[in-house]
Amino acid sequence: MTYKTIRTDTPADHVARITLARPDRRNAQSIELLYELNAAFDAAARDASIKVIVLAGDGPHFSSGHDLGGDRTMSGFTPVTPWGGFDAPGAEGRQAREEEYYLGFCRRWRDIPKPTIAQAHGKTIAGGLMLIAVCDLIVASQEATFSDPTVAFGVNGVEWFSHPWDFGPRKAKELLFTGGMLTAAEAHAVGFVNHVVPRDELEGFVLSLAGRIAARPAMGLRLAKMAVNQAQDAQGLQTAVNAAMALHHVGHAHNQERFGQSIDPAGVDIIRREARGS
Repeated sequence: MTYKTIRTDTPADHVARITLARPDRRNAQSIELLYELNAAFDAAARDASIKVIVLAGDGPHFSSGHDLGGDRTMSGFTPVTPWGGFDAPGAEGRQAREEEYYLGFCRRWRDIPKPTIAQAHGKTIAGGLMLIAVCDLIVASQEATFSDPTVAFGVNGVEWFSHPWDFGPRKAKELLFTGGMLTAAEAHAVGFVNHVVPRDELEGFVLSLAGRIAARPAMGLRLAKMAVNQAQDAQGLQTAVNAAMALHHVGHAHNQERFGQSIDPAGVDIIRREARGS
């Protein structure tokens, strides 16, 4: 398959790598990028020669999140979830679309029966956080930062809301309430990041880690991943993510009634200013 917004390669034996390739947009996630990413994940998952999947990003940052200026219509894309009514007016259509290409995709990628490693550098913001949160392991460069500032939009957080498991309840609340950025060292301290390495060693370290994992039997890796994911699910992760998605759409509905659009328009300037560090 030919991709426009991502790149794929096989940098080591039994290792597939998917790279977000919109550096001029700081790898902002257009709908096209999300569908291409889903296709690439599917291809790697179905390739019997692949044991480990790496997710990386071109340019100075891993991802600036959702592309707020992009087209969110579903024309030209084949749905992968059972949701319909994508073109319905009001909250009905918005929920259907976001259940498809945000929550639905994240759930599929989290449950791929092969280990996934996120290779994070620079800034990982909002929707970018979702992409790495569904990966099994995260390796970050020393300058990397992580944030979910979407409370400024008048919603509770991004669509894949695993924050209490990723950061712990109190740190999750602080990050959401303030929109602040977690440094790589802080993310490592709370257990969100597995390893922190110098920027120029990031790719090599990730490939070395992927190689160590790929040396294990595919069946054992599959079962180990399933066991850990099922333990999280038994703790209520999936139920909590579904409930948070419902709250997310309460926020959208409120904003639509008050501002005539799905997000609080003041949040755009707030997030952009804070992302630039000014």
